[in-house]
Amino acid sequence: MWIPTEHEKYGVVLASFRGTVQHGLPLEIGDTVQILEKCEGWYRGFILKNPNVKGIFPSSYIHLKNAHVKNKGQFETVIPVEDSVITEMTSTLRDWGAMWKQLYVKNEGDLFHRLWHVMNEILDLRRQVLVGHLTHDRMRDVKQHITARLDWGNEQLCLDLVPRREFSMVDPDEISVTELYRLMEHRHRKKETPAPVSTHHLFVHMKSLMSANLGEELEVFFHIYDGRENKPLSERFFVKLNKSGLPKSPEKTERQCTLFVDLGSSDLRKDVYIVVHIIRIGRMGAGEKKNLCSVQYRRPFGCAVVSIADLLTADSKDDHLLKVYACNTESEWSQIHENIIKKANSRYNLSGSNTGLAVALQLLHGDIEQLRREYMVLFTRGVSITRKLGFSDVIMPGEMRNDLYVTLEKGEFEKGGKSVARNVEITVYVLDVDGQVLKGHVAAGAGEPGADEYHSLVLYHNNSPRWAEQIKLPIPVDMFRGSHVRFEFRHCSTKDKGEKKLFGYSFVPLMQEDGRTLPDGTHELIIHKCEENASLADCSRYLRLPFSKANLPSNNQTLKGTKESFWITSFLCSTKLTQNGDMLDLLKWRAHPERINDSLSKLKEIDGSEIVKFLQDTLDTLFGILDESSQRYGLKVFDSLVHIINLLQDSKFQHFKPVMDTYIESHFAGALSYRDLIKVLKWYVDRIVDAEHQDHIQQVLKASEYIFKYIIQSRRLFSLATGGQNEEEFRVCIHELFMSIRFFLSQESKGTSPVGQTQAVFLRAFPAVYGELLKIFTVREVAGFVRETLGSLPSVVQPDCPLDAVKLQCIAKTVESQLYINPESRCILLPVVLRVLQNHMQEQRDLVMCARILTSMLSLIKKEENGTAVNNPTEPVVSEEVELIVESLLGVLLRTILEISNRPQPAGPTMRLQFQDVTGEFVACLLALLRQMSDRHYQQLLQAFSSKDNLRDFLLQIFTVFRILIRPEMFPKDWTVMRLVTNNVIITTVLYLSEALRKNFLNDKFDFKVWDLYFYLSVIFINQPCLQLESFSPSKRKKTLEKYGDMRVMMGCEIFSMWQNLGEHKLNFIPAMIGPFLEVTLVPQPDLRNVMIPIFHDMMDWEQRRSGNFKQVEAKLIDKLDSLMSDGKGDETYRELFNSILLKKIERETWRESGISLIATVTRLMERLLDYRDCMKLGEVDGKKIGCTVSLLNFYKTELNKEEMYIRYIHKLYDLHLKAQNYTEASYTLLLYDELLEWSDRPLREFLNYPMQSEWQRKEFLHLTIVQNFDRGKCWENGIILCRELADQYESYYDYRNLSKMRMMEASLYDKIMDQQRLEPEFFRVGFYGKKFPFFLRNKEFVCRGHDYERLEAFQQRMLNEFPHAIAMQHVNQPDQTIYQADAQYLQIYAVTPIPESQDVLQRDGVPDNIKSFYKFNHIWRFRYDRPFHKGTKDKENEFKSLWVERTTLTLVQSLPGISRWFEVDKRELVEVSPLENAIEVIENKNLQLRTLITQCQSRQMQNINPLTMCLNGVIDAAVNGGLARYQEAFFVKDYIMNHPEDGEKIGRLRELMFEQAHILEYGLAVHEKFVPQDMRPLHKKLVDQFHLMKSSLGIQEFPGYVRASPVHFTNGSPRTCRNSVPNIISPDSGRGVARRSYPAVNRYSSSSLSSQASNEVSNITGQSESSDEVFNMQPSPSTSSLSSNHSASPNVTSSAPSSARGSPQMAEKHKHSRENTCLSPRERPVSAIFPNPLDPAQRVPPHQIGDATLPRSDPNLSAPDKVRATPSSWSLDSVKEGLPSFSDSVGKMLCPPIPPRPQYSAGSAKSMRSQSPVSTSRSPQKTTVPPFTPSPTECQSTSLVSNSPVLSGSYSSGISSLSRCSVSEASGTELPASDHPPYPMPPPATLPNSISSSSDEPIRRENKTPPPYSVYERNNPRRPVPLPHSLSIPPQTDPPALPPKPHQLRTGSMKLEGTSDPRVPRPRPLPRKVSQL
Repeated sequence: MWIPTEHEKYGVVLASFRGTVQHGLPLEIGDTVQILEKCEGWYRGFILKNPNVKGIFPSSYIHLKNAHVKNKGQFETVIPVEDSVITEMTSTLRDWGAMWKQLYVKNEGDLFHRLWHVMNEILDLRRQVLVGHLTHDRMRDVKQHITARLDWGNEQLCLDLVPRREFSMVDPDEISVTELYRLMEHRHRKKETPAPVSTHHLFVHMKSLMSANLGEELEVFFHIYDGRENKPLSERFFVKLNKSGLPKSPEKTERQCTLFVDLGSSDLRKDVYIVVHIIRIGRMGAGEKKNLCSVQYRRPFGCAVVSIADLLTADSKDDHLLKVYACNTESEWSQIHENIIKKANSRYNLSGSNTGLAVALQLLHGDIEQLRREYMVLFTRGVSITRKLGFSDVIMPGEMRNDLYVTLEKGEFEKGGKSVARNVEITVYVLDVDGQVLKGHVAAGAGEPGADEYHSLVLYHNNSPRWAEQIKLPIPVDMFRGSHVRFEFRHCSTKDKGEKKLFGYSFVPLMQEDGRTLPDGTHELIIHKCEENASLADCSRYLRLPFSKANLPSNNQTLKGTKESFWITSFLCSTKLTQNGDMLDLLKWRAHPERINDSLSKLKEIDGSEIVKFLQDTLDTLFGILDESSQRYGLKVFDSLVHIINLLQDSKFQHFKPVMDTYIESHFAGALSYRDLIKVLKWYVDRIVDAEHQDHIQQVLKASEYIFKYIIQSRRLFSLATGGQNEEEFRVCIHELFMSIRFFLSQESKGTSPVGQTQAVFLRAFPAVYGELLKIFTVREVAGFVRETLGSLPSVVQPDCPLDAVKLQCIAKTVESQLYINPESRCILLPVVLRVLQNHMQEQRDLVMCARILTSMLSLIKKEENGTAVNNPTEPVVSEEVELIVESLLGVLLRTILEISNRPQPAGPTMRLQFQDVTGEFVACLLALLRQMSDRHYQQLLQAFSSKDNLRDFLLQIFTVFRILIRPEMFPKDWTVMRLVTNNVIITTVLYLSEALRKNFLNDKFDFKVWDLYFYLSVIFINQPCLQLESFSPSKRKKTLEKYGDMRVMMGCEIFSMWQNLGEHKLNFIPAMIGPFLEVTLVPQPDLRNVMIPIFHDMMDWEQRRSGNFKQVEAKLIDKLDSLMSDGKGDETYRELFNSILLKKIERETWRESGISLIATVTRLMERLLDYRDCMKLGEVDGKKIGCTVSLLNFYKTELNKEEMYIRYIHKLYDLHLKAQNYTEASYTLLLYDELLEWSDRPLREFLNYPMQSEWQRKEFLHLTIVQNFDRGKCWENGIILCRELADQYESYYDYRNLSKMRMMEASLYDKIMDQQRLEPEFFRVGFYGKKFPFFLRNKEFVCRGHDYERLEAFQQRMLNEFPHAIAMQHVNQPDQTIYQADAQYLQIYAVTPIPESQDVLQRDGVPDNIKSFYKFNHIWRFRYDRPFHKGTKDKENEFKSLWVERTTLTLVQSLPGISRWFEVDKRELVEVSPLENAIEVIENKNLQLRTLITQCQSRQMQNINPLTMCLNGVIDAAVNGGLARYQEAFFVKDYIMNHPEDGEKIGRLRELMFEQAHILEYGLAVHEKFVPQDMRPLHKKLVDQFHLMKSSLGIQEFPGYVRASPVHFTNGSPRTCRNSVPNIISPDSGRGVARRSYPAVNRYSSSSLSSQASNEVSNITGQSESSDEVFNMQPSPSTSSLSSNHSASPNVTSSAPSSARGSPQMAEKHKHSRENTCLSPRERPVSAIFPNPLDPAQRVPPHQIGDATLPRSDPNLSAPDKVRATPSSWSLDSVKEGLPSFSDSVGKMLCPPIPPRPQYSAGSAKSMRSQSPVSTSRSPQKTTVPPFTPSPTECQSTSLVSNSPVLSGSYSSGISSLSRCSVSEASGTELPASDHPPYPMPPPATLPNSISSSSDEPIRRENKTPPPYSVYERNNPRRPVPLPHSLSIPPQTDPPALPPKPHQLRTGSMKLEGTSDPRVPRPRPLPRKVSQL
């Protein structure tokens, strides 16, 4: 049975548990679990990080821990009972763990590794804490270390700042908000600015001396030297080195390392140096022989100097190599360091080029105790301490020191009868009172232990030596009296013996008889003669002699006159001994009573350090004098006491205050002193008002704290001694004293008068007195003193009076004092404090101090409240205090916060910091106050307002302040704890105030402003980042929900409730509140959404009632949705919820239909916006981003009609295109905006990046930008039109300067058309199937314009990269419904062929290819794709009988290029081409190709004849092997003719074409014979022989008459190959015609050396409309040996597309598809139109091929053996033309760019026929009657137009296609046969349209389609006619050529609407598609 657990509540998992049992809960090792129930070895509970999943687990797997349970029962919370630092560490490490892994994923390696080390370090420290073996101090250090590490990690990971007190986390509910703010601020400041350190230490480690000429031991002395004062700052550090230059005792680190301690900040400057003196121990001369003398001397070696400032910048770990210098003259040794510092180069030099001192130097900061903790290794291994000379900046009371420093300065000696000067050495001894040498009390410096004696260095032959050697004598205090120092002088001989001979001595006593020590300074000592050591044995003999020349009696002239002297400098640093006689006189006052007056007067002149040394003795002396003779010396003693008290205020001596406190408590014995002290103090206070000089009185008042301490202690001692006598008298004295004080405080002082300053001094000291008074008086009495004293101050204070600020400081200290903490005194003092505060805050003065006072007051209230028991009497007191504060300060506090928040922030960083602190503190005070307020307080507050206006002002103020508090910049970003507390207070207050709002400001008293502010506050509250729990970590979210709940939902419910109360006043907030409420509903909180979304229904309802519709609601919703969703708000769930909730709400409304429409519109907009946002998250600009933007842009234009949003997205799309370098599309996009503007002077506001300007100026700017982009996108024809339009504007304004520029720009564009190459793009059809695609792509098909050089494989790969989860479909069939509905992404991609609209330009002969290329790939609406298939049974012998072609035509919603690189397919049309029609197309195209090549060859446009050779070979050789015969077998047999009587005409047409082909071949062979080179003659002969075989196989003996009439018939009667009108008669013997200007093409062929020039020249024969690249496409061949036509079939099905503009209605049905479809025989290769074999040369066709050269046509002109695929050879990539940049499709279809009109023919057969040019109708939505300004090329007439289609050859000997096809584009004009009797009757002229015609369904379809927003070519400007250039003029009719004309059939029957069947109308023939598109 499961029993609820009592104590087993919390545990940690010891081992992982899989949870395989029923209801088992899987556990991971380390998880923490909360236990609910237990049963026989099992527990039931949950893991704390996932409390929703409960289950059972074995109890043996759990380690139980003590825990505290909150809210026992169903919702109980368990808190482990353990050290709070451990708890925090555990939870923090868990949070870090997840984030740490993410750092690895994000590749932030540095932080990853640092965090790893810190986590390990924290775990180690955690172990130490848990073990519990640490001492208290060590535990404190460890916790400090842990919290520092935790804070560092939180800061690095951008986590929250944790408020702590004593290393433990603070619960914000347990402390006041003001205290929380202080803690946060303290942590923040600590993190920001570490406190500056005032104490510094220099660590020195002597490594070695490197020098070439060592060999003697060395002594190295370091000291710190002040270059400004020219004196040492520290004692010396002494290191001994051996002969190798290394330390003598390497094992004793304290002898090599030292710490120069107690350097002040003032010592770290550039002119403070580390000076190193090096002394060698050895012979007198450095180069002397070793055996001369065994005596060792200390001799100068060198000196090194380094500035301390250099160490501040250098790396602390660097070793320094110091240069060592030696002095040039030994006598200047004492000044060598000064010379080096001054850079006096002449006085010193380097002591060797490679001599250097290796030293480690490091500056350490902080006090010495801190260093001991931080650098434990340093202190444990040993380091000597080198002290500063004198005391440090701060003297500590316990410091013990007694060091006498003696510097051996210089000496003056006589020669002593010697010829040369002496070598003097001094030996120093310290002797005690008995004359015994003190052992170990002479120290050369720190680092080495003290010695018994000290030997100075020896300066060679110098009678006036200067040593400047400092020694330290650390003599104990008790041995000082009677001790003396003796200096013995010896001459060091350099002779053989090297003896040291004594010749004199000096001495100096350390203490004088009166107890004073040797005074500091320089002393000139007398040198007493002495040559025997024995005479110095008895000290008493010489101690009676004088020692100093200064002390000599005036009558002792003998010693005064002697020249010999010795100078020393002494300096005593002692905490026990004094050199001051006045001090000694005062301390011994009883011995000399007559000197008391003088001694008391001189006390002020004594140095402070001397006084503090003897502080207790001095105080005892003063009070002793006071007790004995108070009348006589009372005032002087009082003044001396004041001087000493004020001395301790100095920062140097402030640490002695505790010494004085201890003295007062423990040693002070003046029980009667209080009377005298009160009397003197009152005397001074009474004199204040009249005194002229206030300085001394101010000193007295400054010391009032300690004076009162003495008074109170004295009175207590007296009470103890007498049992409380004279109590009343004492109280009266104190009352009188305070009366005097109140009187002087009440004096009004003007400006900075002395009395005012004295008042300020007293007020500063006054709060310190409270604590002393409390020792005797009751709390209420003291509070009364304070209240009356503070109340006596003048209430009206002058502005800028310093007293005002001091008064406030006094109040602050009062509030922080012990007195105020007591509730009894607080109720007395509070009114005074509040009055002062209120005045200051109202006048906005001293706000920093006001904030401090208020903070302290409110902190206390919280503490009281927390400390209260249930029945505690202080509770009502607290409540009353809150009431008082609210009444006095709430209003003024709100106004203050508003004032300082709106005030501009000060400039300086310090001021700004202070400013922010004040704001934060006031805010914390407000929050603390509001948090303390109960229901009763709120009721009283609201009832206190006398009028509605006052209440309204209060509500407006508090709501505005709350809005300020919610601002992100209110607190630093990591202060989440503070923000949550703030929000909790705000929501609590708002809930109270909303009731007041409902009661007082509804119905007839409705106040819009208050309600509006209320709603805006609520919305901002809900949208705060710190309340978005979804972004929190799970643990943080759980804690927040447990403590505060989801405050957003609470506020949402309150909004809804308040909204419902509004009634008809809701209309005031429609539509203004739609945006804010929408923002709230976008917060991803389901409960909040459910509460808030119904408000929109309410708004719609009220709007419907008011205006009969809710357009305002809709407009506002749409506007706000865009901006909010762009900011990342909202999701798919929201869209569904919005839709479902509102649809449900409006079910029963009368306006249901329009409501559903609105909801549907908004939902669709959300879909698009969500797609747009998702796409924009991706990195690079891709089709998905552009497509999504286009979809959204069109939605705004067409469905929502939101012009501003539409324009915004135009510019977003424009920027995307520019980024992707889609310049053409960018131009089309910007045209959308350009179209919306007119050429008017209407002013336009500043918008996006446009300045304020007129509409004309903006349109001009747009035009220029668009032209520039069209130019960059090589779409120059479009740019020309805009140039013309702009030029017209300039011309109309007579702006000829700009007109000239525009015309030049236009001309440059024309030049670029003719001179620059353009790449021809590929087009691909892409289907997006499946529900996983974005909305704008889902289950739609598009045609996409590929990038330059992009083939199918590359495009397919790009699409798969854009949609990485998509599956590529391997077939071209339309998918079924399962694919459409699948939860996946399917891509179907294949190439399609464009069907150009502008056929008139393409069919004109003589139009250069550079111009035609534009029309072939621009303004394309339709695309075609062909798929071959067999219908019926397939004849294995002849597959052509059953080979059909399925032709799919795709029509787009907008033409390409446009505003996007892809557009959706609007309509699919599917037709089937019969085998016979297919055969006709194949042969027509081949004939056209042959004609073109022959003409090019004849006009010498081909540089070599190879292309013609190969083409002839391909046709003839194939025919011999059964090429055309296959067609004969298939279609000329009786069976076929009988079964297909309707195909009679077509069979006739096929026969004509075959005869025509034979005739052309014959003529071609004749031309070939003329131009063939010698080495190709055998091939030519072979071709001639094969041709005769072919003719006989066809049964042709003679050609029919109509064929013989003209060998080759050309359109317009002349091949338009020349720019002049001279005819080019084609015959083998014809002369060379005038060569037309040819456009060189890059060689596209390989080793077969076939000139590519041929491909350009083909058009000269046929006048074809497509470029030469399309007319003759040559594939590379691997071999030159065979010129046979190896047309092996392509594996791909290439789609041919009809080229005419949607088929003219008059066009014969059978000619609708004019291009042949070559189809692959099924037995040769499978169809794979989408995924070609990358190695297949059929796929590798260069991009210049436009036609279907590689379609799998079954061309019978190929022999079977030749259908072998050859491998491609390499070809130059230069052959690829530059592609056109893509256009955007929503601009609509552009009509043909301007082509000059041709004059109508005036003569010849031209009259009989007008060329039809099916140019497509306008797609612009603009309705205009003005015709396009470009004259229609259909005005040109021609006779017998050949179907001007692009011709494509099969690839010769390259294995591209066995069924090469020269596609003829759909005839755009009528075609008449050469004979006078056409097979079909001519239609009457009336039926022939003069202008544009289009297919019958075209207008209908286009009307229904979304109108394209813009057309470049439809402008309302009438155009002037453009004269026809001479080069394009039509040549006069000439005689026909010799070859018989090509048989034609009339292609234009009566034009009928599509859909009506006319058996005579042939189908239009489609355009070919390029091989490379497959």
